[in-house]
Amino acid sequence: MPHVLQNVVFPYDRDPDLLPLYADPETWSVIDETPVRVSNRAHLGNILDRRRARIMAGRRVSFGTYFNAFPASYWQHWTPVRDVRLTVRTSGPATILVYRSNGSGVRQRIETREVEDVATSDFDLVLDQYSDGGWIWFDIVADEKNAVFEGAEWTTEQEPVRTGKASIGITTYNKPDYCIWTLMNLASEPELLELIDRIFIIDQGEKRVEAQAEYPEVAASLGEQLQIITQPNLGGSGGFARAMAETLEREESDFVQLLDDDVRLETESVRRSIIFGRYATTPTIVGAHMFDLLDRPKLHAWAEVVDEEPFMWRTLFQEQMPHDFSAANLRQTPTMHMRLDADYNGWWMCLIPVETIRAVGLALPAFIKWDDAEFCLRARDAGTPTVSMPGVALWHVSWVGKDDSIDWQAYFHARNRIVAGLLHSTLPRGGTLLRHSRRMDLKHLMMMQYYPVALRHRALRDILSGPQHMRANLATAMPQARALAKEFPETIVHKDIGVPLRSRRGRQVFTQRSVHELDNPTGLRLRWFTLSTLVSHWFHAPRPENVENPEVEFGKGDAHWWRLPTFDSALVNSADGSGKNIYTRDRGRYRSMLLESFRLHRQLRRQWPALSRRYRAAIGELTSLEAWRQTFEGAAR
Repeated sequence: MPHVLQNVVFPYDRDPDLLPLYADPETWSVIDETPVRVSNRAHLGNILDRRRARIMAGRRVSFGTYFNAFPASYWQHWTPVRDVRLTVRTSGPATILVYRSNGSGVRQRIETREVEDVATSDFDLVLDQYSDGGWIWFDIVADEKNAVFEGAEWTTEQEPVRTGKASIGITTYNKPDYCIWTLMNLASEPELLELIDRIFIIDQGEKRVEAQAEYPEVAASLGEQLQIITQPNLGGSGGFARAMAETLEREESDFVQLLDDDVRLETESVRRSIIFGRYATTPTIVGAHMFDLLDRPKLHAWAEVVDEEPFMWRTLFQEQMPHDFSAANLRQTPTMHMRLDADYNGWWMCLIPVETIRAVGLALPAFIKWDDAEFCLRARDAGTPTVSMPGVALWHVSWVGKDDSIDWQAYFHARNRIVAGLLHSTLPRGGTLLRHSRRMDLKHLMMMQYYPVALRHRALRDILSGPQHMRANLATAMPQARALAKEFPETIVHKDIGVPLRSRRGRQVFTQRSVHELDNPTGLRLRWFTLSTLVSHWFHAPRPENVENPEVEFGKGDAHWWRLPTFDSALVNSADGSGKNIYTRDRGRYRSMLLESFRLHRQLRRQWPALSRRYRAAIGELTSLEAWRQTFEGAAR
């Protein structure tokens, strides 16, 4: 009996921005090595339903797209599957062309077949030439009459390595509308529900999912598969740890599928991740890519790694992200044909084998930030790889309109990165991690951003206190960090209430021509700029008129660390455009924080070996099921 590895699907939403991710009915050319759209023949009216589409006479539609091409290299590398059958159903006169690519993105035709009337076409494919990369896909060309694509799927006769179901764990904090939408989509897919054991909603907010008007209907549809669990806000790590703990109690579950709340789901992606997890040769974490919920053709995250020297996360080919599929589709993007290995995957959507959780423990009690990366590194060290799987993705609010490095989350950014380094760095004293951390302090201080520095120093002091602080302040660190903002006027976002804020010297705009050689200093100029700025801010107080009114104004994109320090105060637009922040030099705070930064980082460097041993010795208890159960019980009181 054939097992379906991947269905060809079309988007739920009748959204023209989504169409290039599913079908490519456009003609492309290449001009100066750049893909250029020659004609646009996309028409949503030709999408008949979730599985079917009309192809107009004389037109060509390619399914060599993100969601409908088959990622052959990943199946060859990570599973024992070698024989795959592509089945394409059509009605009307048409030509079906099957293609493959290699790791460089070079296209090669495999087979061509002409069909008439109602036809089912099978193409038997062997996965033995995709070690470096490559996809397989098909195009359909309608002849003198319209043709209808009636559906297609990729199947194998091979039995999966494991056959258990997955439980879904959704952690939510005051996003009940998103959760209801996700549940409705899951309920509409009976084929997917056959693979699902339980759907756990870990509700940590005041706006409850159960209070939504649509909840009774969707709950009745899902029946006993849906389970709502309420608990105080323990952050993403606390919510996902609860989902892990609940899944461990389910005998039918071989996996837990972690999902963020503020997402738009492609349910076929959920199905594909479970199927891939079943077929993986060894227990494997299967991660999803992330598209921008507010700019849907743009891919923001795929294979992610942690660079060893600075111990910092990034996306491979970061300079090419975000990738806009409306400007260059899969076939026009050679780097997306390489097989890329990941160190970790974000928990916006991530499938984790239950046996891995039993082996390495649950999430680190980190609240937010780095819990996903740390878990995947811990799993990797125990023999469980992470695969960031092409064709498995969802839409999530991206970080384009955010700057969480300067709000209350600065505490968790600083603490959890260093804790992860103490746990997993193989370099003496964490490589350049502490140097980079100290440099972050200096940049914030030069930019008159004292609040994130205060949070970062609190994080370093907590790290020095030892690993037990992480569970002790799991429920309190976030409210305490937010409460501290009241002591820093820079955190106030001044909204436009009809009388706009203005600076004394007006807005500073930096065009390409105005950027001179001293802009964005590097090398010796960087060292001289940093030293001279630190000394200047130490000895010179801001002018009174610049304290009373902001000296200049910057757009968020121009407010770089090498520009703000040359002024006494600045009016800076917030990342989301909702208002403006006023940054003003405070020589007293600057002096004390600068000295404290050097002291704390020197102490951390000196104690790194001992601290690393303490944290590594404590990781088993910190992530144990028993410790997390005590946390859940204590939080419920």
